[in-house]
Amino acid sequence: MTQLEFLQTEIFKELTNLNKKATVAKEYKFAEADFATLLERAEYNGLGIYSITTWLKRTTFGTITHEDQSKKATDARWYNRAFITMKMRQEGLSYAADFKVPAKLMARLNPVVRTRYSEEE
Repeated sequence: MTQLEFLQTEIFKELTNLNKKATVAKEYKFAEADFATLLERAEYNGLGIYSITTWLKRTTFGTITHEDQSKKATDARWYNRAFITMKMRQEGLSYAADFKVPAKLMARLNPVVRTRYSEEE
């Protein structure tokens, strides 16, 4: 399972993607209510978010990164605070995030199958 497949099945499930041409996770755009749900799911699954980008009608409104907040990408406090800040700044925004799916989570989703090779005599 790839990172995008994981995000589509676990995080983006039942949410409406506003960007129908999206080919990578950070291109998926969501309305405010859907993005709030997405952030809850990201926190529950231990995902990190590198940046949150907002749009107002088809133009970029602003971007906040975890580095701007001096926090780790996996610290849910920074992205929840950034979401509230953007939400208060302007109504009617659409939101996108650049995700970090931890390697341990991906390893759990993609177990390595080990086989024993026997030599034929």
